[in-house]
Amino acid sequence: MGQKTHWPGQFMGFAMTATGVTPDIVLPAFFMYDFPGEVIMATNREVFNQIADSWYCLRHWSRFSPELKNLAHRWRGGKLLNIGCAHGPDFLPFQGAFELWGIDFSEQMIELAKKYAAKFNLNVNLTVGDAVHLPYPDGYFDYCIAVAVYHHISEAESRKKAFGELRRVLRRRGEAFITVWNRWQPRFLFKGKEVQVPWRSQEKVLYRYHYLYSYPEIRKQVIGAGFEIISIQPEASYHFPIDRFSRNICVLIRAI
Repeated sequence: MGQKTHWPGQFMGFAMTATGVTPDIVLPAFFMYDFPGEVIMATNREVFNQIADSWYCLRHWSRFSPELKNLAHRWRGGKLLNIGCAHGPDFLPFQGAFELWGIDFSEQMIELAKKYAAKFNLNVNLTVGDAVHLPYPDGYFDYCIAVAVYHHISEAESRKKAFGELRRVLRRRGEAFITVWNRWQPRFLFKGKEVQVPWRSQEKVLYRYHYLYSYPEIRKQVIGAGFEIISIQPEASYHFPIDRFSRNICVLIRAI
């Protein structure tokens, strides 16, 4: 692979995916081709548009089905927003009783979400947009979900604003479910809080940015945005007795 380019203070070969985050508030992503001496730059939106088809195939089903099914039973019905919805697998448990809305900054992901909705007979209002500037009125939704979204936002101020937007569009006492990657999962124990994770597709390698949260940090983040915490725990598939080493942190919160 050729010489990697970087900005001062950022990772070598830095790239990020931020489903639900607009390109005008994130750094450009680097698109890394496995050709000697050649590095092609692309915006974050272009990167996610490029991987959308393989994402659709490899992530066709939600990795959080048990949690989402429990939430559908808990919430029973209402207006629900899926932030960073990608191609839409997290909608499935909410089919029927909920008015479904989804937003993603990738045009290609939204096109695949339309295909997914048609395949599973989902009635979904889909929008191209971003998590930091949600295009909805204050208090518009009863519930929100945001699976693997906020850890893709690179700037602390942008993460703060995204959580503020989540609070703004939720009605008072409305609930939201979010997941972020855990800082202390085993594969990142000896790395920093910001890591790049490759997505390989044929001859292309794309490096996806992740900001790794600790349990105390995500707790502080959501409380500071105007939420109370109902529960904070690992994903349902995690079976070890110590929560600290889970891959994901799953947080159920309520707007106050």
